[in-house]
Amino acid sequence: MTQPSHDIIRGAQVAMSRLADRNTPFIFNEWYVAAFSDEVGRFLLKRTLLGKRVILYRTEAGNPVVMDDRCVHRSYPLSAGQLDGDTVVCGYHGLRYDASGDCIEAPAVAKCPKNIGVRTYPLAERGPVIWIWMGDPALADESKVPALPWMMDSEWAGAKGYYDLKSSYVYLHENLLDTSHLSYMHANTIGSPDYVKAPTTSEMGEGRFALVRTVSPTKLPPVWGKPTGLDGVPTASRIVRNEFLTPALYEVTTRLYDSALAEGERPEFLIKVAHMATPATHNTTHYFIYLGRDFAQTDEAATQFMATNFFKAFDEDVVGLSLLEEVIAEQGDDLYEISIASDALGVAMRRYLKGRADQEAKDKENAPPSTGAGFPQVVMMQQS
Repeated sequence: MTQPSHDIIRGAQVAMSRLADRNTPFIFNEWYVAAFSDEVGRFLLKRTLLGKRVILYRTEAGNPVVMDDRCVHRSYPLSAGQLDGDTVVCGYHGLRYDASGDCIEAPAVAKCPKNIGVRTYPLAERGPVIWIWMGDPALADESKVPALPWMMDSEWAGAKGYYDLKSSYVYLHENLLDTSHLSYMHANTIGSPDYVKAPTTSEMGEGRFALVRTVSPTKLPPVWGKPTGLDGVPTASRIVRNEFLTPALYEVTTRLYDSALAEGERPEFLIKVAHMATPATHNTTHYFIYLGRDFAQTDEAATQFMATNFFKAFDEDVVGLSLLEEVIAEQGDDLYEISIASDALGVAMRRYLKGRADQEAKDKENAPPSTGAGFPQVVMMQQS
């Protein structure tokens, strides 16, 4: 059996060093999904986002709040405390924090020191999701929150889901952009034998990477065919646009129709999926999914059928990526992977992520030292 030569292995490792992977620093200056809107309520929800422990809750007015899950006094997790009105009370010594993160009461002393508190983060609630900015607050621009109007459109029906993915978000994005695996990993769900050979076009620019695959004519798998009435039609067309939009967001748009009918006379069906990836740690990811369609909006049976069958496919990815992560971790410094032509878009995307992460780390390194204002490490509290 032919084994790759030392030079080939070394060349592959050098090429991989230029790509984002499970060890690449997080990109903080980006809007990520913190939670689905209906996850956050009048209780303390703890979550790890980009390596940071935080808590989320809603004020009595319904506004979402997120802050570090650590009391500044003795680092006790605030998630082990309680929500009292709009304030969070630490379960260790009773320090109380308002929704802006300021400490407003320390029961053991006469007066709480000024200008101490926990960090809060900018949030933007858009339809079914709450977005968070964990980078430089001065750069948090709500106009840059990803626009997904179809998720809030009454003319669309939707279903959502969540996975605690045991893999890096980098590999999730690459998996989504690499649609050639549908004929194999998803052979019994959303894939078909002809999918891998179907013609593609690719687009790159300004941090966006898209692959368009045209499968026509084809017989659609039931997950596509049954809800649209195209099941068993041999002349169906399936046009799929897979697009990396940000380090936190990937969108898939599928257009389905019968190519035997003239354009303008045939019904066309749109199905969209938003894949929202928020790193928890370097090898775990909060994977939020929203599945939408512009037809049969009030048909609950169609909603249930599509959700059940699409999420079977997503289950396959989640299992596959966890297996991938295990092998990569075991290989350590001996890991090498050899890319092929169909990987070009995914490789470019990973190179982009690596560049973003490296630049952000460099900017932090060159930033002037923090004065620590507002978050002193040692504060002597005067007793009553």
